[in-house]
Amino acid sequence: MKHPHSSKSGRAPHRHASELQVHLLSPKEKNRFQQLLAQQHYLGDAKPTGDFLCQVVTRHGKWVALLVWGPAALKLADRDQWIGWHATLQLERLKLIAQNRRYLLLHERGTEPNLASQALAAATRALPEQWQQKFGYRPLLAESFTDPEAYAGTCYKASGWVPVGFSKGHRRHRADYYVPGERPKRLWCKELTPDARATLRNPSELPPDCAAAVVAAPHGVLPLKMAQQRSLLEVFTQAPEPRARNTRFRIGPVLALVALALLAGKRQFSEIARFATRLTPRQRAALRLPRKKGTKAFYEVPSYSVFYEVLTRMDPEAFAELLSGWLSRQQGLLPGVLALDGKMIRDIIGTLSVVDTEEGAPVALGVMDQKEKTERCELKVAQQVLAKLPPLLGTTVTADPLHCQKETARLIVEQGGDYFLQIKGNQPTLLAQARKQTGGGSPLLSRPAATTGAWKNGG
Repeated sequence: MKHPHSSKSGRAPHRHASELQVHLLSPKEKNRFQQLLAQQHYLGDAKPTGDFLCQVVTRHGKWVALLVWGPAALKLADRDQWIGWHATLQLERLKLIAQNRRYLLLHERGTEPNLASQALAAATRALPEQWQQKFGYRPLLAESFTDPEAYAGTCYKASGWVPVGFSKGHRRHRADYYVPGERPKRLWCKELTPDARATLRNPSELPPDCAAAVVAAPHGVLPLKMAQQRSLLEVFTQAPEPRARNTRFRIGPVLALVALALLAGKRQFSEIARFATRLTPRQRAALRLPRKKGTKAFYEVPSYSVFYEVLTRMDPEAFAELLSGWLSRQQGLLPGVLALDGKMIRDIIGTLSVVDTEEGAPVALGVMDQKEKTERCELKVAQQVLAKLPPLLGTTVTADPLHCQKETARLIVEQGGDYFLQIKGNQPTLLAQARKQTGGGSPLLSRPAATTGAWKNGG
């Protein structure tokens, strides 16, 4: 009997992984593919749904393994916690996860050790490019399940997959709810690109080859829970009001909406306005938005012009200070690794964030503009934000080449932290020195670095 996931060690000679080739299933091969799955896989054939891809792994032209990939599970608590993204990003970027639906090895169990992990690794390496060719975008993560009562999942572990938890043991019934069913399955995940999790949870824009996968989150999905939304609203009611006192939309709700939109990755006035329109009546009421006259449960949201007026007239430092204080109270102790990240809202106002790289959430904010060498430029604002952070003992701060400056490094060290700053051509002398000290190669990678280096505390 042939088994779908792993093979025990045997005495057969080891075959080199370079002999394996992976190609997409052709129409002529479809019947054979489906028959093999139906006859030999314990789950049978897989029904196409959503973005659906089938791979055939061959060796010297002979089929040795079959794989089926499809859409990721809608909700997996352990997976979502492992990635560290909030609900809005999870729904917008779910298509960037491909799920391995079937894996079938076409040999007798125990006859070819290592083939299971080698075939899986080869298929996983080929997946991003093949997926992009077929669907127009490149996935960042892969997920799969094994039955722990039947299979140890050895081939997944051997090919670099990570066990991140278990499913809840429920199955989908009809369209919109789940019922108790199958026993819990072990959940495995694998990053298909370096720092895939960090990319998925970062509210900034995705790489161009991933952008086509993004879909609009449904109405009522916010990056914060209801209790946190109310807490944020209370904070912003303290902000100074830059407009006339008789305005319909008060400063607290408007700024709370702006903050929620920023945390969800929105960077344009139009995106913030559309974000507000997706709030449910319950969420609008919780944010104390005004009820429309003549109705009992219809709450209005600010228009584009309201957001524009507030953001162009408000005191940006006061906004950043209030939001940073709220974020720090929510975070508690600072995480182990922080990253500096600056983004502009059109050319009106920009935010400089100190981001928790594990959770993808900002722990402090500053306000910047696009002008260079002023007190409001990104570099100066970053230094101002760093100076206000609590002690950074045990924390490493990372940043792009713009922040590779002595003053930035000094502030981090004086706070008790370490830094890891990228070096590029804007620091030619330092870049030449780094290349000389590392022999022309990167201190982190085995291959030579053509244009970049790194400057670390003590290095």
